[in-house]
Amino acid sequence: MSLKPYTSNLRVAYFSMEIALQPEIPTYSGGLGILAGDTLRSAADLELNMVGVTLVSRAGYFQQEIDSEGRQTEQADWWRPEDYASALEAKITVSIEGRSVWVGGWIYILRGHTNGREPVILLDTDLAENNEEDRKVTNHLYGGDESYRLKQEIVLGVGGIRMLQALGFRIFHHHMNEGHSALLALELLHRNSFADEDLRAGETPYLATIREQCSFTTHTPVEAGHDKFHYDLVGRMLTDFSDLKLLKKLAGEDRMNMTRLALNLSETINGVTKRHAQVSRKIFPEYAVRAINNGVHPATWTCKPMAELFDSYFPGWQHEPELLVRADCCLPDELIWNAHGLAKQHLLEGIEKITGQRFDPTLPVLGFARRMTAYKRPDLLFSDIDRLAQLAREHPFQIVLAGKAHPADHGGKRLIENLHNYMRQLKGVVSIAFLPNYSMATAQALVAGVDVWLNTPMQPLEASGTSGMKAAFNGVPSLSVLDGWWIEGCIEGLTGWAVGEANQSDAARDAESLYHKLEHVVLPMYSQRRDEWIKVMKGSISKNAAFFNSHRMMRRYVTEAYIR
Repeated sequence: MSLKPYTSNLRVAYFSMEIALQPEIPTYSGGLGILAGDTLRSAADLELNMVGVTLVSRAGYFQQEIDSEGRQTEQADWWRPEDYASALEAKITVSIEGRSVWVGGWIYILRGHTNGREPVILLDTDLAENNEEDRKVTNHLYGGDESYRLKQEIVLGVGGIRMLQALGFRIFHHHMNEGHSALLALELLHRNSFADEDLRAGETPYLATIREQCSFTTHTPVEAGHDKFHYDLVGRMLTDFSDLKLLKKLAGEDRMNMTRLALNLSETINGVTKRHAQVSRKIFPEYAVRAINNGVHPATWTCKPMAELFDSYFPGWQHEPELLVRADCCLPDELIWNAHGLAKQHLLEGIEKITGQRFDPTLPVLGFARRMTAYKRPDLLFSDIDRLAQLAREHPFQIVLAGKAHPADHGGKRLIENLHNYMRQLKGVVSIAFLPNYSMATAQALVAGVDVWLNTPMQPLEASGTSGMKAAFNGVPSLSVLDGWWIEGCIEGLTGWAVGEANQSDAARDAESLYHKLEHVVLPMYSQRRDEWIKVMKGSISKNAAFFNSHRMMRRYVTEAYIR
């Protein structure tokens, strides 16, 4: 295919290790990739000139299988890029361990709801020119050991810049979505060798020039969560960049910290919520970290019945989601209740098809779905099994769960086993379903079909938590710990309800707060006061969906990061 329509204009290059392009393409693991996909979908809707750069991840993240005891096993999630994308004619090389590794790729065209189109480059080392080991570098998303990950980040950052140049893209700005792609800034430095002497002398005019071309979004609110590589490994792998003194100056003395590298070579740095920006400034006090709140893509995450309702009352909402601010006063109660009922029916049919369990459509459904890891605390709801059972007898409800644990996260895997154990203990008292192989498609059904969206992370470890924003577009209120976006999104009793208090993360207190809210506020309102419940549904749309969307997010990136 001809790339001329995409190479004739100046563009922003958006680099991300994972991008969720569509449910059938497993080039994402969770929230980071979903956000990247929503970013580019909104760019297409708004007809912004961008180009995405990621890895082809032929084997995906993984397919999750759960046995009867709740034990997770993983299988490769292979897909065929030729079924969805076009092969690139260009090939480039990157140096890994002193040898040339060839990088080709694919181009996927992401289409907006009007005329917008965004090209996405999927870098691929599975080429005949490479040895068997190098052909596997772009296969598994977040797979392998430290060496494998560094190879991937070389391909993404260094290879991505070289591929854009080889294809003729005219890039005026580079956006790094997390630190995985930070080597792109090093490549920008390296390709201007005339500046080397000035850099070694400690002068920084050219560093400032590079920074002006780069923005960095950090998503990780803890120092330990940032990618770091030992310099002996870096020296062996990254043979194109021999100036270790300069690299340590930019990326840290002890290990090459990809976040530090991105911070030092970016003009604009942002966290993904106000709380996350504050936490990031404490971790990295020498940097000015601002907040550009995450958002979700309106058309992708609003179920069909609700979207049709919005079309009737707020024409143009997909382009201007701020129009939804009128939902609280304009949407008829009966119509919003019926639209949600259709989404709930779709979810319950899916649960029965997958698990064989038949949920009662008249009872509320609590939903919890996200990456299964300790800080997300998926087991907080089950802290007191006897109390939960008694609560269910007084105010019947149902629970649907989903989520993957990283293959190396043994604690996360144990949490999944524990959840299945709780399911067995509560059998006959509470209907609970665990949907295996959590995916974009599963998430679309869940955020629209449950009645309450539950989120119980340990503070302050939730940078954002965009699943609750997706629920808001479907009139589903959140019951959540005051962390990430929910600090800003929670208007108690109007958009949902808070669990615990802000700046406090005590499991026992949070569990007590959760049970109290369910027993005295949430469940009685659902079963006894439908008019009040629908008011909260409307509040979640008018106060949260109208603001926490990726159209608003992209407009801020354009004005505050890309064009300065």
